[in-house]
Amino acid sequence: MNRTLSFWKILASYFCQRRKLLCLLLAMAAISGFLFVVYRLEGEAYLYTLFLWTFVGTIAAAVDFGLFYGRHRRMETLKASVLYSLSELPEPRNLIEEDYDEALRNLFCEKQRIESAADKERSAMVEYYTLWAHQIKTPIAAMRLLLQSEDTPENRELLAELFRIEQYVEMVLSYLRLESPSSDFVIQRYPLEQIVRQAVRKYAPLFIRKKIRLEMQEISGTVLTDEKWLCFVVEQILSNSLKYTSKGSITIRQEPGMVLVIEDTGIGIAPEDLPRIAERGFTGLNGREDKRATGLGLYLCHRVLKSLSHKMEITSEVGKGTQVRLMLDSLPEIWQ
Repeated sequence: MNRTLSFWKILASYFCQRRKLLCLLLAMAAISGFLFVVYRLEGEAYLYTLFLWTFVGTIAAAVDFGLFYGRHRRMETLKASVLYSLSELPEPRNLIEEDYDEALRNLFCEKQRIESAADKERSAMVEYYTLWAHQIKTPIAAMRLLLQSEDTPENRELLAELFRIEQYVEMVLSYLRLESPSSDFVIQRYPLEQIVRQAVRKYAPLFIRKKIRLEMQEISGTVLTDEKWLCFVVEQILSNSLKYTSKGSITIRQEPGMVLVIEDTGIGIAPEDLPRIAERGFTGLNGREDKRATGLGLYLCHRVLKSLSHKMEITSEVGKGTQVRLMLDSLPEIWQ
């Protein structure tokens, strides 16, 4: 049905484009009829002439419409590739089409120039921030050694803040890697428990410092994923849970169908914020209260999980806590 409607739309467009020629033919037919009447010629001769004109005109119009229709279809196909190449662009048939062809090629050249300049600028920016992120790790490591040399309440507080700085640096590196055209995914089967325990060990000092109880139930089975990136996702979710949970517990459990659930008893997320929490830079009500929120954590999780063809569902109730469910049984996108 859609193809039929499309065809009739093309036919109407063709007659609209040829309307001047059609009006000229009708005018010539009317003038011929007028002359036949003035000179009192046989009406049969006029009808015969009109029939011949109509017959020849119909054939010519059919051929012309076929060429018009074919050219339109070629242009439809070209729409998909014109952003990358003009090799399929048909040859112009007249001066006006030559002008359009030249204008299109000029625009294409300008587009390539702008894209090339933007790619160079972006590459320079990524190189700079990657270098910065790696270099800043050196003073962070030195500060950690100095603070660990003496166990005092002040040093423990400073170590906690230093840990947070390290997490922000790791987030920058992860963001840069994800924005890179070739992210370093290594897809194979990994034990899910091993990935979860890596993340838990990393945040163990923060659990102890905040006196948050961790309830980790039995986790089994393997998941087809990238170990480093899935561990990054679990870490980000644990980081958010710890950030917005002042007392109570965080539970990690497994549901049937290779579903990992991380649930906390924190302050929860406002219902109006839930649909937007994976948007880049969106911090929501909690983020506006916590001025240090970046709005990048869950955005990066969403990007990583999408690349791995995993899914994330978040449910929450203000004042009672948040539940994050990771569905990990899908085949990674880069393997499809």
